[in-house]
Amino acid sequence: MPYKSKFNPKNPQKYIGNSANIICRSLWERTFCKYLDENQNILRWSSEELVIPYVSPIDDKIHRYYPDFLFEMKKNNMVETLVVEIKPAKQTEEPIRGKKSKKTFLTETVQFQINKSKWESAKKLCHANGWKFVVLTEKDLFKGKK
Repeated sequence: MPYKSKFNPKNPQKYIGNSANIICRSLWERTFCKYLDENQNILRWSSEELVIPYVSPIDDKIHRYYPDFLFEMKKNNMVETLVVEIKPAKQTEEPIRGKKSKKTFLTETVQFQINKSKWESAKKLCHANGWKFVVLTEKDLFKGKK
């Protein structure tokens, strides 16, 4: 069963949206929520509040993508806006068949193609608004921790 929990921020005034409805779909997301909430350089943040339309490569129809996080951060006396998706590293790379079953390989391939489409749409939206789009993995979240 997938992990899912509510996050109660210590600084609800920083949250964009209803801070009573913050849902974490992984422990990694929960860790990132805590970082955003407690970091004094984070001015405002939200979780799954931004909607980005994208065309699915599977059915060629428009769907809605809700990136994990949107936040504004003080950096070098400037404000930088970032849109962040948190994914396991293996989901950010094209699947390799190897010894996987055909069904597993096809499922992973479909999900990878959908993610690529979502991320391309996110990059376009961010570029148009002067924001940055980043996909973070466990390699980014836990650098230097063993």
